[in-house]
Amino acid sequence: MSQSEGHLSRNLRNRHIQLIALGGTIGVGLFLGSAQAIHNAGPGLLLTYAVGGVAIFFIMRALGELLTYRPVAGSFATYADEFCGPFAGFVTGWSYWFMWIATVMAEITAIGIYVRFWLPWMPQWVPPLAALVVLYGANLFAVRVFGELEFWFALIKVVTIVALIAVGLAVILFHFGDFGAHASFANLWSHGGFLPFGMLGVLLTLQMVMFAYSGVELIGVTAGEAENPAVVLPKATNGIIFRILIFYVGALVVIMALVPWNQLSPDTSPFVFVFEKLGIPAAASIINIVVITAATSSCNSGLFSTGRMLYSLACRGQAPRVFASLSPRKVPAAGIHVSATVMLIGVFLNYMVPKHVFIWVTSVSLVGTLWTWGIIMAAHLGYRRAVREGRVAAASFRMPGAPVVNWLVIAFLVFVTAMLWLRPDTRVALYVAPLWFGLLAAGYYYGAKPEPARAA
Repeated sequence: MSQSEGHLSRNLRNRHIQLIALGGTIGVGLFLGSAQAIHNAGPGLLLTYAVGGVAIFFIMRALGELLTYRPVAGSFATYADEFCGPFAGFVTGWSYWFMWIATVMAEITAIGIYVRFWLPWMPQWVPPLAALVVLYGANLFAVRVFGELEFWFALIKVVTIVALIAVGLAVILFHFGDFGAHASFANLWSHGGFLPFGMLGVLLTLQMVMFAYSGVELIGVTAGEAENPAVVLPKATNGIIFRILIFYVGALVVIMALVPWNQLSPDTSPFVFVFEKLGIPAAASIINIVVITAATSSCNSGLFSTGRMLYSLACRGQAPRVFASLSPRKVPAAGIHVSATVMLIGVFLNYMVPKHVFIWVTSVSLVGTLWTWGIIMAAHLGYRRAVREGRVAAASFRMPGAPVVNWLVIAFLVFVTAMLWLRPDTRVALYVAPLWFGLLAAGYYYGAKPEPARAA
């Protein structure tokens, strides 16, 4: 590996950026996590996705404004460093790295669960290990190879969801097939009401819903390698929000209109159940392949983002200098090596506690995600302040509603964090968070040597 500190190559095109963000977001949170969420909230789950989607809209508009101002690979960590202080940048960069480490653990867990659909005798830890090794190798190639791989991974998921929505709507409107006689939008309120478990049931799904949205901010990490970022990034930021809302809310509306929510199993993907009942040959196997592809895609994004974040931290003197070097292919290979090694903990957890690992790692991951989203809004406040004071130029792409919306979104994110306490299996995240932030504080004050931020 070359020890020279070059720059990341700008070889990601608009189609890569769009599908990378979709691929990082549409994963097990929708295909696997939605089963348990429907069981806990019924149709009221749609309300959770809608409210969470509004918050995500403003977070992404704030990030889009910051990216237009300065498109760098460190993204929100760099903005936190510039507008909230070096400590905030340090905590954000390392927390985002930690978040994706935990997210990948959740995704490879899903791979293990779904491979056992065909091979029930196989230990749950074997498929995660195989997936991690393959993706680790793929991420050491040039970024254009990663972009192409992620483009096709994500496209499979998008086509599947669009097919489910289109076929489902046809069944609901024209009443054909096994679902035809009972399929109706009235199923959304006819089985215990729209809120069968009241608002508490809706609130208890906040953890899984917001975890499902995690990864949408991945656009920011691609900024340092995007072609023509001033044009591509605002377009991608606007487009990704509406597509995700259509895919998430649209798919769930169709599923719960086709099948009353109380007939869906919390242990079976609703996508597998619906396609099987639609009479599509080998439907369960097809959807399992799609779900495995979805999880693999998200893992791929995780390895990409963790390597870039360690690179950005090292460029600012907030991580070991070895992470600031690039391979001859202009890839931050050292960061990818270390990230993949730490992700092996997910394989170990699948060996030790296969029944609990998914909810544990999604809860822990969500804390890092919520911090990242919160710091985006806080950095945006600092940026707008700097614009008013004439210290930086105003971006042409702006978030509406600032600064009131910033504080409302931050309050919402704090509320979601507090809701983790209500369930014993998500409460583990609140035990891990103080230890993690304490470790970061010690690392910053005793080990980090912040340097002026530079483009990464």
